[in-house]
Amino acid sequence: MTPSLRLTRLQLQDFRNHARAAMRFSAGIVVIAGENGSGKTNLLEAISLLGPGRGLRGARIADLGRHVGEGSLPWAVSGRFEGPEGVFDLGTGTAHDGPAEKRAFRLDGEPVKIQAELGRLVAAVWLTPQMDRLFQEAASGRRRFLDRLVWALDPNHAREVSAYENAMTQRNRLLSDMREGGRVEPRWLDALEDAMARHGVALTAARRSLITRLNAALAEGVAGAFPAALCALECETAAALESRSALEVEDGLREALAARRGRDSGAGMTLAGPHRCDLRLSHLPKGVPAELCSTGEQKALLISTVLAHSALIAAARGFAPLLLLDEIAAHLDAVRREALFAALAALPAQSFLTGTEPEVFASLAGKAERFAIGADGVLPG
Repeated sequence: MTPSLRLTRLQLQDFRNHARAAMRFSAGIVVIAGENGSGKTNLLEAISLLGPGRGLRGARIADLGRHVGEGSLPWAVSGRFEGPEGVFDLGTGTAHDGPAEKRAFRLDGEPVKIQAELGRLVAAVWLTPQMDRLFQEAASGRRRFLDRLVWALDPNHAREVSAYENAMTQRNRLLSDMREGGRVEPRWLDALEDAMARHGVALTAARRSLITRLNAALAEGVAGAFPAALCALECETAAALESRSALEVEDGLREALAARRGRDSGAGMTLAGPHRCDLRLSHLPKGVPAELCSTGEQKALLISTVLAHSALIAAARGFAPLLLLDEIAAHLDAVRREALFAALAALPAQSFLTGTEPEVFASLAGKAERFAIGADGVLPG
């Protein structure tokens, strides 16, 4: 059995709509019920911020503090965890005398300088209602979803993506100067395109590796009763890596970028490259693209993907991640809902579920710990 990571205590101060909140957890499944706007999602966001990254909303740090008048207060979130390495305390937030945009971490009371250090201790994956639109929105949303999945397994992936995007931004700026008649040294563009080629191939290789592992896990049925998704990349660089070495693909991408300078300058952007990659999901048993499936089927495919991803994290890191499932019962019929609860009960992972209707979780009686959010704050039961 894979060791579990458990959050046993959560404390918030001036975070979102919560002036103060303190919760203790002892169960593998935690249900948080309350009306819309009561702050259920804010609790899951707080948990997601007890690790590297910008959390399940990807919000600006300055927007996380509780609003009072025209401004927001410094905020803090802390949690006590039990994991394979024992008990530890993690905290994050902004300082009372520091900038609102700067976030700090503490591990057992000591400052943490690099967020990636937290990756060996904490991992969390999540599903939110906003992700229900994943199959209808632009490719950028699916690409961000994909990169979060990769990053959870490969902490270096975020650096590769950032380096590629920074080089691309500088290249676009130089091409804009060219278009306006400015003088641009070709060697400057050469250096930026070299960086884009190196980092672009590296991040694409990481994406391909995840897709391969994810499809294998889904084919093995790790998602239980949920229909397996089949994942694929729409990406020229990924396609090239199927038949050519990474160095050859780097050379090809570098040459293509140089050849497209005139076209990209006219467009005001880089028109092709790994930043245009798209993630495609299909309903494997039916052979139907996800965008053509029903809303309930799309939700089921996302759940199966997240469950498979959790299994990959458990195998790679040695402990199962926390599962943060916001309004998870929406668009699920009774059969799929019970299948989800059964899958969660069988997992070594600790799961946090939110919903507006407590009766939806009735079958979890005796298996889940319950909390309610109301005018009096967050209360057990």
